[in-house]
Amino acid sequence: MDTPNEPRTGQLEMLAHVFKEQLVACLEECAQGRRGLFSGYEHLGGVDDDQAWLEAARLRELALALQGMFSQEQESNALCDEFLDLCSMHGESNPGERKLARAFLDRIKKGEVGTKPPEDRKPW
Repeated sequence: MDTPNEPRTGQLEMLAHVFKEQLVACLEECAQGRRGLFSGYEHLGGVDDDQAWLEAARLRELALALQGMFSQEQESNALCDEFLDLCSMHGESNPGERKLARAFLDRIKKGEVGTKPPEDRKPW
């Protein structure tokens, strides 16, 4: 017998899968030098709307919505949480987006997302 939460859980899993696919595609593009994945290019002093990365903006919005949906189910999604954490990093001492993207892709491929990196080194 199905419980009332099973359809919602299935939807969350599907959305999480779609999020991961989109995230990996954007991370690969960012690792190649495209700017604006972790924060809007306009916040970086970007110029034209031509350079705005709409897919990245939608991905950040999806991550926030997905995080909220998981929270309502008293669950979390490590991939979503870590992506949003990286999006909140701003400052001169933080690594560039290309470096972050490469390191995050590496962590995803190794299955390390959701695990704490060793204390003696940063994940990037």
